Amino acid sequence: MTFEEKRKTMIEHPEKIALFDMDNTLVDYSGQMARDLEDIAGPDDPPWKDFDPTLPAYIKHRSNLIKQLPNWWFDLPKLQLGHDVLEIARELDFELHILTKGPYKTTSAWTQKVDWCRKKLVDEVKVTITEDKGLMYGRVLVDDYPGYMDRWLQWRPRGIGIMPKRDYNADYHHERVILYDGSNLDEVAAALKHAYERDSGPI
Repeated sequence: MTFEEKRKTMIEHPEKIALFDMDNTLVDYSGQMARDLEDIAGPDDPPWKDFDPTLPAYIKHRSNLIKQLPNWWFDLPKLQLGHDVLEIARELDFELHILTKGPYKTTSAWTQKVDWCRKKLVDEVKVTITEDKGLMYGRVLVDDYPGYMDRWLQWRPRGIGIMPKRDYNADYHHERVILYDGSNLDEVAAALKHAYERDSGPI
């Protein structure tokens, strides 16, 4: 088979892949960070929140130190919202891929994230650690962060997004993205089924 024939086959019969983020999708990054910072907080320290530009620099420095603790990423607790979606995708027989961003300054997290996937997921899933999620193919992306979702949707005109609802994405809206808050699992299941069964075509 020539290269062009292989390329044509890949375009006409793309694999049925569902991509899953880790932090704040499958694992409770924010909750654990907030708890760890609370344990060492002074009486006047503000509470830690995701993407809060008003947090003082010393809080951000503490969070960076916490992320460098041995096994911090590996020990992150499960986040049920993401696992609800994962279970449906598994039942539909999607090929499951973990797609997670590798922290630029905490490279130890890269190994721990892979170890988490290998030891804490039932399936053998493929793992991609990247600094640009928009480059990755999939019929579905499950991700909490609007910036990553927008970047991925830009290159996936038929892609479907599922976004576990958080304080920082509660107002997000896109016609191809469903915000999942635990009460609309039927809607999520229907969208995943449609993504799995749709005809092949442009990615």
